[in-house]
Amino acid sequence: MDARDADIKKELNATLHARRELGDDYESALVDSFMEKVDQRIDGAVERRVRRQLAEQQMVVARDSRSPQPTDSWGERFGFGIVSLVLAIPLSAIGGGVAHLPGLLVAWAGIVGVNAFQAVRGNPNLFAGRRRSREDRDRDAWED
Repeated sequence: MDARDADIKKELNATLHARRELGDDYESALVDSFMEKVDQRIDGAVERRVRRQLAEQQMVVARDSRSPQPTDSWGERFGFGIVSLVLAIPLSAIGGGVAHLPGLLVAWAGIVGVNAFQAVRGNPNLFAGRRRSREDRDRDAWED
């Protein structure tokens, strides 16, 4: 039995002793008082547990935010590049054979587009530096 159980037992004994002394007239008031104390204990225990679990969740989130995991590995990017080049051969042959130079250009534009999309997906800030410098030049042109 821990200290909290001993405290509850003392409260119950005190309530029963007071009931014997005061009689049946005060029974409901004594029971209500005892139940309120029990409710406060339960509320305190629940609040402590919730705070502890919230703190644990915050620690997990803080640990995860400090060590970001890459969305894909170098091997996945390398494999995507190899597959893209292997598929470029038949796409080039089909595009060039059916529509000659324009077909070949459309096939390679698609290949480049898919690879550019994959590169930006893996690194969202890939082209951010170029955009900023262009925006800076535009802003400087307007200020002059």
